[in-house]
Amino acid sequence: QAQLVESGGGLVRPGGSLRLSCTASGSMFSIYIMAWYRQAPGKQRELVAAITRGGSTNYADSVKGRFTISRDDAKRTVDLQMNSLKPEDTAVYLCKVQSALGASVWGQGTQVTVSS
Repeated sequence: QAQLVESGGGLVRPGGSLRLSCTASGSMFSIYIMAWYRQAPGKQRELVAAITRGGSTNYADSVKGRFTISRDDAKRTVDLQMNSLKPEDTAVYLCKVQSALGASVWGQGTQVTVSS
């Protein structure tokens, strides 16, 4: 059974950094897009960053220049390096992978809290 497991969340002070990692395991379709989403309390889930198999990336305007997404297809991992964190980055961060035909799998999420 396909599964995604996220790690790397935690509590960090404003201006700090965190690196999130997501690993796919089990029987999985051919992954085309790997992405990170986030959901803050009372807010809709939003795309943070995505990366295609070819390496093309897409970022939310609010994180451009601060976050970097990367993937390792051999290890079936996708990482999100988050720098210059702000309190408004506080959310549950979820990993998602998607095939070229649109099939997708979500992870359970990891909490990121930015607070002094």
